[in-house]
Amino acid sequence: MAPRQAVLGMDEASFFHGSARVFENVSFLLDDARTALVGENGAGKTTLLRCLSGELELDRGQILRSRSLRVGSLPQDIPPGLDDLTVREVLRRSLDRVGHGDDDWRIDVLLDEIEVAPEVADQSFGSLSGGWRRLLLIAGAAVLEEPDILILDEPTNHLDLSNINRLEDWLTGAFDVPMLIVSHDREFLNRVTDRTLFLRPDGVHAFKSRFDVAREALLLRDAAAATQRKVEEKEVRRLEAAAARYKVWAVKNPDLNKRKKAIETRIARIENDRTEVLGHRERRLELADGDIDAKVALRVQGLTVTTPDNPPRTLITIDRLAIAAGDRVAILGANGAGKTTLLNALAAAFDPDREHYDGTAAVRFNPAARLVYFDQSMKDLPLKTSLLSFVTAAPDATEREATRLLAQAGFPYLRINDPISRLSYGERARLIFLRLKLERPNFYLLDEPTNHLDIEGQEALEAELETAEVSCLFVSHDRYFTRTAANRFLEIRRGKLVEVDDPDAFFDAQGR
Repeated sequence: MAPRQAVLGMDEASFFHGSARVFENVSFLLDDARTALVGENGAGKTTLLRCLSGELELDRGQILRSRSLRVGSLPQDIPPGLDDLTVREVLRRSLDRVGHGDDDWRIDVLLDEIEVAPEVADQSFGSLSGGWRRLLLIAGAAVLEEPDILILDEPTNHLDLSNINRLEDWLTGAFDVPMLIVSHDREFLNRVTDRTLFLRPDGVHAFKSRFDVAREALLLRDAAAATQRKVEEKEVRRLEAAAARYKVWAVKNPDLNKRKKAIETRIARIENDRTEVLGHRERRLELADGDIDAKVALRVQGLTVTTPDNPPRTLITIDRLAIAAGDRVAILGANGAGKTTLLNALAAAFDPDREHYDGTAAVRFNPAARLVYFDQSMKDLPLKTSLLSFVTAAPDATEREATRLLAQAGFPYLRINDPISRLSYGERARLIFLRLKLERPNFYLLDEPTNHLDIEGQEALEAELETAEVSCLFVSHDRYFTRTAANRFLEIRRGKLVEVDDPDAFFDAQGR
């Protein structure tokens, strides 16, 4: 077990990228808990982690770190250059970092403890799924590197539900080490962490409770601060009016200048000690609200969904399926069941310029349907293009309108001519949703839409799906989002789509 005297934290820490503030006046101290670090996209969470691990240096303040502290860490993305190595060679790198490079037996013990077959050690690392590659890197950092504190940045990214459940079991049971975890997966945070840090423009707000309890307490604190601020502002206005009266009266009675100065001193004291209220960035993640006249937005009949292999392999057969206008349908299924392939097949079948909705087609969209597809990889995003150019390329979009919409979505004017490559992944996702809105769609296909959205962005998307009159089919490993956003659930079972009342039985089965 990690020593309780291990210390890691920050004191009045600030980091700037050029003249732009990333975070400022951050102070906290980690203890032996599993701690969540939560913040908006672009708040500086990943930069803060890199400062803690020693990759970056602060501009002001200091890192608090006990002598000989060993910090294990894993970034969001899998490091390059590992695919041609064996699993054993990759895990041996963790041993090398702590001087145990010759103790291969530790790798065998680890694989046994996490119930991985011993022959996996000799497989190519690149032959494993992205989820398993990430899991093994986490296991290496958590166990083989023997850290005093483990830092994980978005550990559930690209994991399916079964692997998320497996990771939760590891972090709460097998890996007995203090942790700092950045994640936007609300259910994961509630299950794994027991302390929460919120990174905001005014610093860090710390709570000794899991995420949902801490979030409620933070919002109550915000509400109380806003109320107190209104009381203070009202008192300042009253005192200013009184000072103005004394200024007039002092023309005839100079002794009243003392009263005026005393009141001005009180005003200055209130202004100096005024209650800080977080100015939430005005951000809108909106979906278009286009009507579909008929009740049915999509009919599928006799569709076979296959892999792109040669020869192809059948994943799903759909005898009959109808999606009503306004339906929000979650597609459930184990990893490899064909969820994303199904969305790809539906997207490929949509072509407003041909009679794809005639009586003979396997996929028939309503003639009024305007379809858009959010791809989790965001691979088609032109990274060298500016934010403004990307938005103005939408039909009928003017530069003035694009500038206004970018500001509403949380992109300040000074950044709109920056290349998209400078955005965080969450900001890129928000930009894509903005561009999709300008296409005026009424039917959305969403593949892991919350992968990179911060919690505020997820909540905004949930609210928009509920209130906008759009149809939607989506795939998500985010259990909280799936329960909240969908009003229908289709599970892939043995290559068939089966409608279920709720997703909980599926989630539980993935846990087993």
